Parts: sequence; structure tokens; C-alpha cells
Amino acid sequence: MRMFCFHCRDGEDGGRLRAIHRPAHLEFVHANAEHFVIVGPLKRSDGLIIGSLLIVKAADEAAARAILADDPYLTGGVWQLIRVDEFTPLLGDWA
Repeated sequence: MRMFCFHCRDGEDGGRLRAIHRPAHLEFVHANAEHFVIVGPLKRSDGLIIGSLLIVKAADEAAARAILADDPYLTGGVWQLIRVDEFTPLLGDWA
């Protein structure tokens, strides 16, 4: 199984939208835990959440995107910009 890193940046209204969609997002993540290597918020130095980092296990990028297609942060407009890159660990717990 390959791994794909989703670097998701919130839009200008991210804080308000996160508050609305957080319970459903957490429910989605837990219900689909078998697809994730890691999931968590991206924060500025002052602690403000500005996005999310998710590493998804999938056969290819299209399958990884399909896994996240119903994430409430995606469907609810929290994330404004998403960058997807394949991730191949060379050292550490996932290597």
C-alpha cells in the first residue's frame, strides 16, 4: 500500500467552518481510521489552526482522494487549498 500526504490549508473562514464541521470530521476520521497513517491539525506558532495534515494509505492517488471525498472539512469548505504528494518513508516508524 502506498502513502499520500494531504497538506490542507484552511480558507479565510476556516476557524468558523472548523467549529461547525469538527464533530462530523472527527466521526469521519474515526470511521475510516484503517485508511489513515496520521491525521492532525497544522498550527501557526501562536497555536492558531491553519489547516490539516493527513497521510492516507491507498493503492494510488485517485483512491486516496476518493477516501477523503466525503470528509466534512472538504465538503464543508474548511480547506481552501489541498496539495497531495506521494510519501515514501526512508527512516522512522513508518519505514
